Amino acid sequence: MKKSFTILFLLFSTFIHSQTKMITPPYLKKGDTIAIVATARKNIDDNLKFATDLLQSWGLNVKVGSTIGLDLNQLAGTDEQRAKDFQDQMDNQNIKAIWCVRGGYGTVRMLDLLDFTKFKQNPKWIIGFSDVTVLHNHLNTMGYKSIHGIMPVSSKATEEAKESLRISLFGEKLKYEIDTHSMNKIGNALGELVGGNLSILYSLMGSPSAINCDDKILFMEDLDEYLYHIDRMMMNLRRNGCLESIKGIIVGSMTKMKDNDIPWGKDALQIIEDVTKKYNIPVIYNFPAGHISDNRALIMGNKVSISVDSVCSKVTFE
Repeated sequence: MKKSFTILFLLFSTFIHSQTKMITPPYLKKGDTIAIVATARKNIDDNLKFATDLLQSWGLNVKVGSTIGLDLNQLAGTDEQRAKDFQDQMDNQNIKAIWCVRGGYGTVRMLDLLDFTKFKQNPKWIIGFSDVTVLHNHLNTMGYKSIHGIMPVSSKATEEAKESLRISLFGEKLKYEIDTHSMNKIGNALGELVGGNLSILYSLMGSPSAINCDDKILFMEDLDEYLYHIDRMMMNLRRNGCLESIKGIIVGSMTKMKDNDIPWGKDALQIIEDVTKKYNIPVIYNFPAGHISDNRALIMGNKVSISVDSVCSKVTFE
């Protein structure tokens, strides 16, 4: 009886989550203020001119958080210091968006120190990629959209990447049309966009911050991983049921992959293809997002339509 109740509760919870309408934080307007904070790796260099110039060119103001410049080994201060800075920006009604300065590792260490009570009353855009996937996934479980895109240290970002972030923040129409890739799987799909850095998705499985993949479009990218690690993480997604229920996949950059002395035998894209080939869903490879200069913005939690044919791939945010 207890087992049957547990199964029914899980099914009901999954249904409720799938029916929840994602909340869109208010779009920005000229005169608004964005806070720059460090949630993970330290940022001790004088390197924010790119970010401040960019935001000011859009008519926005900049507030530099207290974690910028903190130095504790690899991290930008203690977990408590990083959490406090992030909390202060969330609770400040004059701050309309929080831009994470860089990735690395450490966001998950401060996550459980945060109180999202005031964020729910006054939601705002959280921006970043790589290790910031921790926040994207956690916010998704709470029902809020966020932006996967360039960060304040992305000084080599392409004009297209910068403009896509502006479009996302100001609520303009976001859509992409890219050249086809030989490995693409043709088809069409409509669903909520979830995902981010593959290593982070993998690390969050089984935690309260793990995303629900039912009927979603899954985005993934990664950097500096051994190829057999990519296979292990993809197998984990499959065995967790994440790949069984998705409607489509968008694969971003798989940058600076490593191999062992005895080769794995497949590159990163071939590994993803091998694990996902049994699913009858459209797949876009080589999408311009991830650890590359042309890191186009993606609104996580937003409904997207993807269309893949032999000529091009289209991703349109509804």
